[in-house]
This record gives sequence, structure tokens and C-alpha cells, in this order.
Amino acid sequence: MLCAGKGGRTAVGLHGVKPFHDAFDRGPVAASGPRKRFSPTPVRKGMDAALDDVEFLALSPNRVAVLQSLAAGARSRSDLAAETDASQATLGRILADFEERSWVRRVDGKYEATATGELVAGAFSDLLDVLETERKLRDIVEFLPTGAMDFDLACLADATITVPTQTRPNAPLQRLLALERDAGEVRAFSHAFNEQTLGLMADRTDEGGLDFSGVFSRSAIDALASEPTLRRRLGTLLDAADATVRVRDDEIPIAGTIVDDTVHLLVRDDSGVLRASVDTDDPAVFEWAETAFERYWETSDPLGRDDLFGDET
Repeated sequence: MLCAGKGGRTAVGLHGVKPFHDAFDRGPVAASGPRKRFSPTPVRKGMDAALDDVEFLALSPNRVAVLQSLAAGARSRSDLAAETDASQATLGRILADFEERSWVRRVDGKYEATATGELVAGAFSDLLDVLETERKLRDIVEFLPTGAMDFDLACLADATITVPTQTRPNAPLQRLLALERDAGEVRAFSHAFNEQTLGLMADRTDEGGLDFSGVFSRSAIDALASEPTLRRRLGTLLDAADATVRVRDDEIPIAGTIVDDTVHLLVRDDSGVLRASVDTDDPAVFEWAETAFERYWETSDPLGRDDLFGDET
């Protein structure tokens, strides 16, 4: 799934780009004599030239700001000076370099981006968005269950990432609980069901005002059932009119929760240590979460009191 980038652009994916040979349907090529030996030199030269232009922009935040501003609409030099805080001398050099590359032109005393200037501005902005997202995810990417996340990581550009600290080791879980306290609907699909969330869901559904649906791996339910206090809390949740819990024999490889229109993920390492939480209201991530929840829900079985307590009274 692709997501809308900043400014309404389609974000460039972090999961990779479409191979060049897939971008064009060339159709069958008729034989026309001996096949020429392919030489990578022109491609290499073209790549070097493109990298030179990337370096040209990247070395000057003013160049990036001016090109992005002109891509948004025509500007006078005084407009550009006010928007970028660049001096007139600096603007003169930048605009001359851009005109030399045919990225901008002067019309009626103002400067505007050409079609190729708009193309470069949009692509460079996308690259910056991707790199900003990568930096946000860099410290937790090794723990993300990306195999179960069928959406582009670029969709997490505006996500809230919460990590444990020395003074708040449970900060990721507290972020989830804060979202759930005021929710009208909570849908969970997870390999774990922690005590704090269980208690909050049991209390809120018992009081009314919350619809809760959860599908969990059997190992998560077995862990709760093995503790008498937690088993009773789970029984209270099952008794609520607006709560439904299902159990899945196959493992659920992710800890996801849909809280109203927000998707929240708890991220743990291979030892089960909580490393972060990620939450976002990105539409593509929300669509993925709904589809994942429905898939796990449809391949699970209802959990009832008899499953927990058997013949106990």
C-alpha cells in the first residue's frame, strides 16, 4: 500500500522502488541483425550527472527552499528573500544556476519553476520525506515486524513514536492506554494481551461506552488463564455486553490495536522486551490494520467463560 506524502504527493516507498524494466511495456523486439554488446557507460555517466545535481541541491538549504517555493507558485526576488532569509546576492546566484539548468524562468518580473523544475522539487521533497522517516525509524527498525506490515514504511512519516526512557520505562504501553481511555471503539489483534490493557478494557466495557473486539494468539489467552486474578479479569471482560474476544491457534505476528481512527503498534524484540510504540492515523495504515484484523478474526474461534473456567462456579 502506498500513502499520500506531505503536500498530497504520493510518497516514495522505503520498501524499495519499482524496477526500471517494469516501468515500460516495450513489447516484443524484432530481430534486426547481430545484437550489440551492452555498455553501461552511458548509464553510469547519466547517474554521475544526476548525482551532481543532487549534491548541488543538498549542499545548500537555500537552493532547496527557493526551488520548493517556486514550485508552489511564481515569486519575486523580494518574495523569495522574505520566505528564505537569503540575501539578494545569494538569491542572484541561485536563480542564475537554476536558469542555467532550465529549472526556473523569469516571467513578467517574477520567477517561476519550469515543468522540470517542479519535477525536481517534488522528487527532492519526497527524498527528504523518506530520509526524515528513516531517521525516525532507525533505532527501532530492527524490531519492527515488517513481514506482517503490508504497507509502505513511508506512511509512518507523521507517526508518533514512543520509546522507553530511564524514568518512563513503560512509556510505549502508557501511550496505548492513553489512547484507549477516551476511545469509543477498540479492536485488537495481537500475540499478547497485557494486564493493564485487560484491566482497562474490562472496566470500560463494564461501565458502558466502549465497544471492544479482540483476537489473540492462544498463547496470550493461556498466559492470562494461568493466573487466577487475570483469569477473573478476563471473565469480567467476556461478561460485558459490548465485548467480544476470539482466540487463534495460529500465531499472530504483531501487536496491533485500532483505537477509533488511530492504528497503534507495540514493538518488542525477540526476547519480548518492549522497545517502542508507533501510532498513526494514516489512511493506508488504517486500511491495512482493518484488513489484518478481519483476516485474523475470521480465522479464529470465540472465547467463552466455559473455555476459561470449565465447571468452576
